[in-house]
Amino acid sequence: MRLPGEVRQTGVAALSAIAESVPACTSASPDLEAVAQLLYLSAGITRKRKYPGGELYFRAAACTGALYEVELYLVCGALTNLDAGVYHFAPAEFGLRLLHAGDYRRVLLAATGGEPAIAHAPLTIVCTCIYWRNAWKYQARSYRHFGWDNGTLLANLLAVATALGLPVKVLCGFVDASVNRLLDVDPQREVAFSLVALETVPLSQREVDYPLMREMHAASSLDSPEEVETWCGQIPVRDFPTPTGPTVELNPLSDAEMPRDPIEQVIQRRGSTRKFARTLITLPQLSTMLDRTTRGVPADFLDPPGAQLNDLYLIVHAVEGLPPGAYVFHRGRGVLECLKQGNFRADAGYLGLEQELPADAAVAIFFLADLRPILQRFGNRGYRTVQLEAGILGGKFYLAAYAQRLGASGLTFFDDDVTRFFSPHAEGKSAIFLVALGHSAKHKPPRDRL
Repeated sequence: MRLPGEVRQTGVAALSAIAESVPACTSASPDLEAVAQLLYLSAGITRKRKYPGGELYFRAAACTGALYEVELYLVCGALTNLDAGVYHFAPAEFGLRLLHAGDYRRVLLAATGGEPAIAHAPLTIVCTCIYWRNAWKYQARSYRHFGWDNGTLLANLLAVATALGLPVKVLCGFVDASVNRLLDVDPQREVAFSLVALETVPLSQREVDYPLMREMHAASSLDSPEEVETWCGQIPVRDFPTPTGPTVELNPLSDAEMPRDPIEQVIQRRGSTRKFARTLITLPQLSTMLDRTTRGVPADFLDPPGAQLNDLYLIVHAVEGLPPGAYVFHRGRGVLECLKQGNFRADAGYLGLEQELPADAAVAIFFLADLRPILQRFGNRGYRTVQLEAGILGGKFYLAAYAQRLGASGLTFFDDDVTRFFSPHAEGKSAIFLVALGHSAKHKPPRDRL
């Protein structure tokens, strides 16, 4: 069935939508128009680009290589203008394909060990990832991309849900085999990766198997409702070191200064910056992105609410009022601690897999996490959660940047070298994600080049 094509303008500013969530006690329930809005602005085709051999289609959320390995399925009770059933979202047709008629929410309830968010949800969106769609280019490293790309998509979905007044919760605790069976997917090729309670043709002619990806996913799978119940719970308590170096307090834009561009417009104009201009951004712009992005994600693996698995380290090149150098963000204190001052453009370019983007941007933000307590608490599935959280935060940085008419680009990196660069502060941590932020060279402001 075709979905309604009109985008409902909520009027909610993007910088508000990414920083807030709707309380679970809200009684709002989505209708077909709201479902269409959620799907279009998270995984729909928002832009097309023609080239001599045909057309390229770009979806609403950033994705490694624009390969879009994440698929969306709906499991719902009867909604206004939508019958109960299990559906697959088809972006090309902007429609839903019925897989099973009837109310199958009880299957998800059992698979999540009786998760209350599922019990009260009229609709749950299941995110799956297709191995080969990303692996033909990135090989076994694609498993890491599952978390990033699912996360950037969820950043959009969470923001749109907030704008629509809908409560949502991201879930990673579920029996993998039960959810895969419900969707009729072949787990050798496609696997359920996350739940949210409320096809692309490969560019290679021959599919190559990368067993390491399937082994990683199998090793992080949960096999019973009892295991799910044990898995969910509070994250490890971490003692973030007290700042010992010079600190700079965040200075976010005031409500009067805050851009009011609605979330729908920001998502529709979002891209991935291909070249940055070496021009200044302001400390309030950077502060606003850090503040609004890190106010918490409603997820079953982030308890207490507002907890965060990833730490943010920055290489600052061109931020007005902030000396160039390497910094760590103390989220609880709202300050940036300088680890070392200097011009590190060349270092940032090297760390970002020898690309110009992190060297030319105003700031490169590296996500690092201490995996030892995370894996001890969550087992192998902890790796899944930390990658997914990084993707969600990265997606929020995209939206926060584009809301301020800046650019953003997610990147890969040399893992161990990133840790070494930020050590001794980052010693023992693993590099998880990288996003570069600044002015696009395509739309650079009239400022001096730095």
